[in-house]
Amino acid sequence: MRVAERTTHDAGVPAGVPAEPAAPTAPRPNRRRGVNREGLEAGRRSTRALLWVLLAAAMVLYGFPFLYLLFTSFKTPIDTIAVPPTILPREWTLENYANALGRNGVLASFINSIQTAIISTVLSLVLAVPAAYGITRYQTLSGRIFIMAALVTRMVPPVAIGIPLASMMATVGLSDTPIALSIAHTTISLPLSIWLMSSFFEAVPKDLEEAATVDGCSRLGALWRVVIPVVSGGIAVTAIFAFLASWNEFLFALLMTAIRSQTTPVVIANFQTQFGLDWGSMTALAAVYSIPVILLTLLLQRKIVAGMTLGAVKG
Repeated sequence: MRVAERTTHDAGVPAGVPAEPAAPTAPRPNRRRGVNREGLEAGRRSTRALLWVLLAAAMVLYGFPFLYLLFTSFKTPIDTIAVPPTILPREWTLENYANALGRNGVLASFINSIQTAIISTVLSLVLAVPAAYGITRYQTLSGRIFIMAALVTRMVPPVAIGIPLASMMATVGLSDTPIALSIAHTTISLPLSIWLMSSFFEAVPKDLEEAATVDGCSRLGALWRVVIPVVSGGIAVTAIFAFLASWNEFLFALLMTAIRSQTTPVVIANFQTQFGLDWGSMTALAAVYSIPVILLTLLLQRKIVAGMTLGAVKG
């Protein structure tokens, strides 16, 4: 006791009064946690910068061929065959566009391409929408076999069915017509259209259809009034792919057309002179031929984004 009192007195506290507890010391900052946060932020910034570099490289690699085609269309005939080739034209000219658009059959080929692509796109959607809806909603064994068979048909090279299709169309009297070429293009775009629409229909909850049937809609009415408006973005995406498949197709157009229904890709391939291919006119017509697809994509941009994000968030 005396030792305790003496110690308390020496500390300036009266004897008999209990000593106050020592104040808690402030916790030291966790330097390791701060270092980890800084490392994570630096890693995120480097990853983001790497992704932007890869995106820019992909855009350059993807866009350079089209830019080179566009620049070549403004070159003079001598510059188009210059060795070594130059990217930018030394002398800008519109002569290639005048020669390309002034040739016989170019306007008719544009009309044939538009007719063929539209008919093929409509046929693909009319057949793919009910097929994909039945496969995803009924989920039968035959439906699964059918969709796998549709995938297998995509693996068949077009050249293997091009000649038989041309013979069949000639037998039924549809040779050298846009309808025959549209049917041939539908065989290319239909399997992909079924697969795309199946994925879009799977993202639509079945509760929407059940609510529509409770309100008095039939199965077909629920599909038309409820489901199709929901998957309109997916239909736009499918229509774009089907349209592009027909718009850019060359082999079937070469085998199944002669004069009346030639499409623009075949006409572009026939641009030849006594000195070889007319690269200036070919690139000029190819640049003009790409304009409708670019405009169509820009017009349906919102629908395409909505279709690509359909089913990404499910409630």
